[in-house]
Amino acid sequence: MPTSTGDIAKYLYPGLRSIFNTEYNEYPMECLQIFDETKSDKAYEEYAGFVGLGLSRVKSEGSGIYYDKWNQGFVRRVTNVSYGLGYIITREALADNQYMKATKAKTKALARSERQTKETVAANILNRAFNNSYTYADGLELCSTAKLTKSGLTYQNELTTAADLSEAAIEQALIDISNLTDERGLKIAVRGMRLIIPTELQFEATRILDSTLQNDSANNAVNALKNVRMDVAINHYLTDADAWFIKTDVPDGLIYQNRENPSFENDTDFNSKNALFTVYSRYQFDSADQRSIFGSPGA
Repeated sequence: MPTSTGDIAKYLYPGLRSIFNTEYNEYPMECLQIFDETKSDKAYEEYAGFVGLGLSRVKSEGSGIYYDKWNQGFVRRVTNVSYGLGYIITREALADNQYMKATKAKTKALARSERQTKETVAANILNRAFNNSYTYADGLELCSTAKLTKSGLTYQNELTTAADLSEAAIEQALIDISNLTDERGLKIAVRGMRLIIPTELQFEATRILDSTLQNDSANNAVNALKNVRMDVAINHYLTDADAWFIKTDVPDGLIYQNRENPSFENDTDFNSKNALFTVYSRYQFDSADQRSIFGSPGA
């Protein structure tokens, strides 16, 4: 439905002192602290895992070498999704508008909506991390205590016992991360890079990571986490107040697949003479290798 003169009656007459609700500061794109951007040039992209070789076997004298077999791992297809939004202003409302600031504000509002749509879509990957209605190539949710591999082995990217954010919980998560294995059970070098938290945990995270001595303890003990060199990403779109995550340095894990950057266009309807303003973008957020993220839903 188009915006008509009746919808912006106060904008049609001189003397209005100010139009508020138009200028707000915005957070930087927080999804880029979680997901790694990759360009896409097709309707969908596929990410195929790799099942490598196992350990070498003893070769007795005179016997032949054991030949192992490597295989294709799980395949994840990530289909790009189109997003669009627009608004219409009648020819009369546009012509009679005394305050061009109001018209410009609508364009800014369109951009804000597009940004926050992208942030919400991205954050929902983590918001649904412990929900078994949203599964990945192994048939399990994003974070699990028993993620499956194509070879039949398992690994965990969730605390065995769910825990709220604490020094002990982070330490256990980093231990579990350092014990991650590949598809054949071989050790891989993985490091926790970034603590991802909702706004409700920002001050607790600061106390835990930045204290010189051990947090919430009368003991004169060093804070072991202070030297971990793990930064913090506060995400305003996470919906669970006590769930927290650690992003690791595993590649091809958390994917921001960008097919088309946001494009803003305007046109005029020939018959009504109404002005049309739109924004369009095409992308998807997903995960190929879930070793890239470790989480806890909180106690």
